[in-house]
Amino acid sequence: MEHTTIADMTVDDLRKLIRDTVIQTLSEMLGDPDEGLKLRDEFKLELQRALATDEAGKTISAQEVAARLGLTW
Repeated sequence: MEHTTIADMTVDDLRKLIRDTVIQTLSEMLGDPDEGLKLRDEFKLELQRALATDEAGKTISAQEVAARLGLTW
């Protein structure tokens, strides 16, 4: 269908073209730009520490973060 004009398309062909174009555009806009990249070892360690802190219950609430930043929550 590469050299087909819109005038030569059926309604179903046009719908499929529009659907495929919308899906491709949304995937490009909302996709993960870091997909397939590897994490640095230092960052992995930082994440592991953050998870360990979370598991130990030492996290702070969103309200507390907002208060520390002077935001109205």
